[in-house]
Amino acid sequence: MKGPGFWNLPNTLTVIRIAMVPVMVVLLLEEPSKWFARLAMAIFVIAMITDIVDGYLARKWGLVSVVGAFLDPLADKLMVTTTLVMLVPLGWIPAWLVALLICRELTITALRTIAVSEGLVIAAGTLGKFKTAFQGTALGFLLWHYTTEIWWWPVTVVDAHSCGIVLLYIALFFSLASAWEYLADFRRHLRAEPEAPAA
Repeated sequence: MKGPGFWNLPNTLTVIRIAMVPVMVVLLLEEPSKWFARLAMAIFVIAMITDIVDGYLARKWGLVSVVGAFLDPLADKLMVTTTLVMLVPLGWIPAWLVALLICRELTITALRTIAVSEGLVIAAGTLGKFKTAFQGTALGFLLWHYTTEIWWWPVTVVDAHSCGIVLLYIALFFSLASAWEYLADFRRHLRAEPEAPAA
């Protein structure tokens, strides 16, 4: 049976997310003005929302494909990694923190590749989902960056940058904890494999 064509709504949303990555690079090449920072934040938030939407639609409409399954997480990682890297020269994020987050992603991606080659599927755990949620929220605040007054009663001043840094440290904790969980699951899968019969 012929699989779904490439140009359906979920894949189109994924391609649009990938196309937005160089736009983020341009917006963050130099320290952006308040309005450019808000535009970058809006693009990032829309990308994170469509990441959820396109996966949901692909499953609901039976449009899951090998190419889509490859591009969807790739688009997410490209957007997040690009944003993290571009914020370092602006001085908005410590370089060591970004290095740890990226090294974690590379390690888990490599681990999953090895697991697939061994016929194992390691599903994302709760800690990994917490990492994704806190990291995405943190980057949203960091892109907003500037202190903002919320005109409620009484007037409240929100330091978006400080909120983002705190959330990113929480994301780092869940990132490392989930990496340990992945490694433990992989080791447990390997131990559970039956030994090959002697020749």
